[in-house]
Amino acid sequence: MGHEARAFWLAAPGHGEIRTVPVPDPGPDEVLVRTRYTAVSRGTETLVFRGEVPESEHERMRAPFQDGDFPAPVKYGYLAVGEVEQGPPELAGRTVFCLYPHQSRFVVPADAVTVVPGDVPAARAVLAGTVETAVNAVWDAAPLVGDRIAVVGAGMVGASVAAVLAGLPGARVQLVDPDPDRAAVAAALGVGFASPDDAEGDRDLVVHASATPAGLARSLELLGPEGEVVELSWYGTRSVPLPLGGPFHSRRLTIRASQVGTVSPRRARRGYGDRMALALRLLADPRFDALVGGDCTLDELPGVLATMAAGGPPSLCLRVSHHGGQ
Repeated sequence: MGHEARAFWLAAPGHGEIRTVPVPDPGPDEVLVRTRYTAVSRGTETLVFRGEVPESEHERMRAPFQDGDFPAPVKYGYLAVGEVEQGPPELAGRTVFCLYPHQSRFVVPADAVTVVPGDVPAARAVLAGTVETAVNAVWDAAPLVGDRIAVVGAGMVGASVAAVLAGLPGARVQLVDPDPDRAAVAAALGVGFASPDDAEGDRDLVVHASATPAGLARSLELLGPEGEVVELSWYGTRSVPLPLGGPFHSRRLTIRASQVGTVSPRRARRGYGDRMALALRLLADPRFDALVGGDCTLDELPGVLATMAAGGPPSLCLRVSHHGGQ
């Protein structure tokens, strides 16, 4: 007979709303999921909210289960955790993660969900997509034991990268951000912290995730000879100046992009399923709770996203509760 659900739609750039949408009955190889939590990936979703996805990237930027087209109207998002209400016996009743927008119920192919391990709370599992991004970034960066590493930008992605790197034997990891409140996040993750002015230099590797030109420039300044910046930020339609004078050439520095949509060539045998399963195993660690910066309900999401898109808090994970979320 089908179902109805409530979903967040970007009706026009800068204006979001909650709509009632139909949900079909699941087919034999599909699952019906009742959402418990979704999360906002601030960098990408605020660019989408402002209508700043470049026309050249409209197809590449499509989320797996996006409805509509950029710039709007569009239903966008990709961090959802819920319980399987109907589906194959091995999935029925299980808590799963899916790359789905902010919607209270949805139907997807059974192979589009990943079972959340029993030792990972649903409220933390909503970080799986971001930790998967961090896993791929670390694969791209390929750090060595004992490396001196800076992560510039202590938002949701940067903090996740720092948390993953913290487990590298002998590594000295410093999280760099102008917000002194991020020192508490760094401490919870077990890494060092510094403001951009006070960050330690002569780094073997810098991962940049601040999405600001100033952060990228500072990342280059922090490198030692033959060091590398791995760029995780995505700038949408903005042009970003690069300080390629000074010591850039004499130190033989490198800037390299990392993109979660494709697997690092260094791990070509490891596909999306491998990355997601690893991310969920890592989330058994309660340190990752430090990455949640705030909570709201689905009804509150349009207003909260408007505040975030204008530069307001939270800059860490915004977790969205559905059906009470408990």
